[in-house]
Amino acid sequence: MLRVGLTGGLGSGKSTVASIFRECGVHVIEADAVGRELMQPGQSVYREILEHFGHDVLSTDGTIDRRALAKAAFGEARLDELNRIVHPAVIAEQERRMRIIASREPEAIVMIESALIFEAERMGTVPEWRRRFDRIILVTAPDEVKVARYLARVLPADASIEQRAETERDAQARLAAQIADSEKISHCDYVIENSGSPEHLRAQVGKILPQLQAVSKAASAPDGLQAARRI
Repeated sequence: MLRVGLTGGLGSGKSTVASIFRECGVHVIEADAVGRELMQPGQSVYREILEHFGHDVLSTDGTIDRRALAKAAFGEARLDELNRIVHPAVIAEQERRMRIIASREPEAIVMIESALIFEAERMGTVPEWRRRFDRIILVTAPDEVKVARYLARVLPADASIEQRAETERDAQARLAAQIADSEKISHCDYVIENSGSPEHLRAQVGKILPQLQAVSKAASAPDGLQAARRI
């Protein structure tokens, strides 16, 4: 099994890249989706969030209101507190799912899509990220493009000027909490620049995928680790 980390800041388009890899047969595990599952009522993460942040972060149906939780985390400078609750549980579940895939498909490429691969180590919630992955891919775009994408994704068509301004501040706060792409690049094996056309994006994925497949195949051979390192 080849373990690949796919990361990128807010609005970088890493989910789009992940979808392209998935179409090509790569197993993709989305950190956000895992986190949402673990935040459901009855889960330990759900209980811990309520203990730390109170019932103000709940929706009327008893589920966690992610916008209210984000407002508490970013607006009240409690992001580190939230991450220490969520990150370890999400990582443990990712590892469990990877082991299941590896047992069924030894040559599989398993990709973890997460915005916070590097940040988790800096925060101290998930140390030594490099041991978790054999390859790292960074999806990048100019910050102004990232913010514009975020606004287009979350704002309703009839959003007021005030709503737009508040959402843009939220986007800037989220970006500020993430490590700059320029700092991440030197730690990555591949960089996908995502400010062009969909065709250009697919072409970049098309160049990377055969290399990942070659490494995965080599890693599953009898001298797998040594062979993979030579590629």
